Amino acid sequence: MPERRPFVRLPADVYPVNYGLCLKPDLIDFTFEGKLEAAVEVTQATNQIVMNCADIDIITASFVPEGGEEINATGFNYQNEDEKVTLSFPSALQKGSGVLKIDFVGELNDKMKGFYRSKYATPSGEIRFAAVTQFEATDARRAFPCWDEPAIKATFDISLIVPKDRVALSNMNIIDRKPYPEEDSLVEVKFATTPIMSTYLVAFVIGEYDFVESQSSDGVTVRVYTPVGKAEQGKFALEVATKTLPFYKDYFNVPYPLPKIDLIAIADFAAGAMENWGLVTYRETALLIDPKNSCSSSRQWVALVVGHELAHQWFGNLVTMEWWTHLWLNEGFASWIEYLCVDHCFPEYDIWTQFVSADYTRALDLDALDNSHPIEVNVGHPSEVDEIFDAISYSKGASVIRMLHHYIGDEDFRKGMNSYLMKFQHKNASTEDLWDCLEQTSGKPVGLVMRSWTTQMGFPIIVVDQEQQGEDRVLKISQKKFCASGPHSGESCPNWMVPISICTSEDPSCIKLNILLDNPETTVTISNVGHVQWIKINPGTVGFYRIQYSSTMLDSLLPGIRDLSLQPVDRLGLQNDLFSLSRAGMISTVEVLKVMEAFVNEPNYTVWSDLSCNLGVLSSLLSHTDFHEEIQEFIRDLFTPIGEKLGWDSKEGEGHLDALLRGLVLGKLGKAGHKPTLEEARRRFQDHVDGKQILSADLRSPVYLTVLKHGDSATLETMLKLHKLADMQEEKNRIERVLGAISALDLIQKVLTFALSEEVRPQDTVSVIGGVAGSSKQGRKAAWKFVKDNWEELHNRYQGGFLISRLIKLSVDGFAVDKMAIEVKSFFESHHAPAAERTVQQCCENILLNSAWLKRDADDIHQYLLLRKAPPSTPST
Repeated sequence: MPERRPFVRLPADVYPVNYGLCLKPDLIDFTFEGKLEAAVEVTQATNQIVMNCADIDIITASFVPEGGEEINATGFNYQNEDEKVTLSFPSALQKGSGVLKIDFVGELNDKMKGFYRSKYATPSGEIRFAAVTQFEATDARRAFPCWDEPAIKATFDISLIVPKDRVALSNMNIIDRKPYPEEDSLVEVKFATTPIMSTYLVAFVIGEYDFVESQSSDGVTVRVYTPVGKAEQGKFALEVATKTLPFYKDYFNVPYPLPKIDLIAIADFAAGAMENWGLVTYRETALLIDPKNSCSSSRQWVALVVGHELAHQWFGNLVTMEWWTHLWLNEGFASWIEYLCVDHCFPEYDIWTQFVSADYTRALDLDALDNSHPIEVNVGHPSEVDEIFDAISYSKGASVIRMLHHYIGDEDFRKGMNSYLMKFQHKNASTEDLWDCLEQTSGKPVGLVMRSWTTQMGFPIIVVDQEQQGEDRVLKISQKKFCASGPHSGESCPNWMVPISICTSEDPSCIKLNILLDNPETTVTISNVGHVQWIKINPGTVGFYRIQYSSTMLDSLLPGIRDLSLQPVDRLGLQNDLFSLSRAGMISTVEVLKVMEAFVNEPNYTVWSDLSCNLGVLSSLLSHTDFHEEIQEFIRDLFTPIGEKLGWDSKEGEGHLDALLRGLVLGKLGKAGHKPTLEEARRRFQDHVDGKQILSADLRSPVYLTVLKHGDSATLETMLKLHKLADMQEEKNRIERVLGAISALDLIQKVLTFALSEEVRPQDTVSVIGGVAGSSKQGRKAAWKFVKDNWEELHNRYQGGFLISRLIKLSVDGFAVDKMAIEVKSFFESHHAPAAERTVQQCCENILLNSAWLKRDADDIHQYLLLRKAPPSTPST
């Protein structure tokens, strides 16, 4: 990797107070013209101004000091590598106020960053382009020359010159719209002045949209913009947004600071959504819900993403991180509070249990790797910023905030949040600032505790043993770093400040004792605990750590899985810890399989979902052996009782979670080749295709998956036809994600070719390739070869963004042979992907871990799976 020049932030001798910005995009030639008039402050005399600028050509630039003569810039020196431009002036600009004027041109690119073009079809099928923006982290500089750092805040006056039949939107409300004198097909749209804000939150959209509108109870106008003819599909998000704004206003005790908020669906969009102040942009699938054709998981996803982006309007937009090092604060916080908000709007989703499966365990898995990173990462160069939009910033961030919230309690947490927002509004803050505010309201050592979780990577495994002394139970508790490759060995073992709660079987939902473990080990006595009672550490699975119980403690807990006396989230956590310990070689995988069999009476969707994920990992691992069929049989046996209980059709009085569970279970049974499920899926699929009986949205994924997994070229043809006919992006994505399940090699190639075709939106190619890699051993090989063969095109398409990291992870994470780790490593040594460096290292580590796991446990697993089925032998005499 060539060494970069050390990164330098912009000089502070000139800073902006207000940007007057006028842009005129050309939606046919994909270029734009811009005029910038920025009110600036010169803090010390200088004859140059350094700004950020990328892929923009400056035509003229001048500086007008207050009450003085205009000075024309005599040189523009572009430092492309650093995305900067230096404007040189013939004489020094003196200290004081002035106006910087720049005329420039740029291109409406197709890279989904900066000011870019997004392709859509009109209802009549004509292909057109919208002009939209995505500036976070460092791409505002592609739309206009600016001081593109989060701490350099200013106000913005934006106008757009656009075709008069198009919708033009920006952060603020429109204050004027008048014909453009030079061309009568155009209008000039002026927007109100923004509050003081960071450049990465500026946004504009020019295109064709319909909208639905409402008012929140605190008087904010909320609109959801949809593709033309689909306004109905914006209603669900509108409902969530109008409920959410007052919820946050109450929670933070700070009103929403703008007169309006727009949520808009963008066809080509790299992320899930982006929290631009007052104009939040979304992928269509993260915003649009069609009551007839959207499944329950899509509704839930939309609710979470809306909750996430609206939280940023306060936390991120009103108060912004000082530098990208503190990005996690923004993202971790919003990723935590989105659940609080959805729990408020939809208590029936049991969303906090889902948090544990979706965020908490995902973060634990990534953070156990040697190639993880601390939550707070020192970031310099822009290409390093993209890399930290990962599960550590989002999911570990959210998990440690959830732990902190639990540790200090809701009331003190809210008070602290309010003082933080009041103190830093319209300014910038760092992680420490938040800890200080929370420490003051709670009186607990927040800074000390939290620093151990944000500045060092990884987390502890808590080792617990017990002894009964009369009526008391004495616990010996110790911590050491947990590593995916087994217990941490080494001289300097890091320590954490670990808030630990303890409950007993007397009342599993009530905490008997809270302690703060700040040493490597401690002893705790719990009085009045009878011999027969069990003890559980970390009730609610809130603390960010794994637990290893002594075998007697574990044996006493396991019946709580069968008889459901443990809370769902704790049944899930117990199983997930054991699975993780087995991958790390600390217990045998056979032990975990035995525990999994105890879940046969499990009613909870999220518990099944986590179990299903872990069995998926195991199934993928064992696809490298000759007894893959045996693990399929294990899966069929485990899921059949719940499958029979649920049946295919929803019953009276069922809710959201029943629908999710049915889809999960049928998909699992179908994929594992459960005969009755496969036959019924084929029957229902045929009726669906013939238009006799359309499948309910919640059954489509499992049915599509099942028929493809056991299907032929005719099945694939039919699926591709359904894809072409689908009007909703959600349905197209649903099909794209399961296409990889097809088994025949020639058809796998066909799916991979389809992934790069015009039929698939650029941000969705990744999930098609990932679907192929994740579904079978031959799919994995083919997908990796395809990525290598098409590397130029793929890298060019996603360069720098986090989609390239996701693509790499999905294509290679499932390998389990040492030599594959070497191959992957050497491929990326000769094909640089700077934004994915860490991902490549993590993948190579995972491949080696898989390989070690297989070598260690494969024979035992095989024996166990065979013996399970063997008739009990008669004792020989």
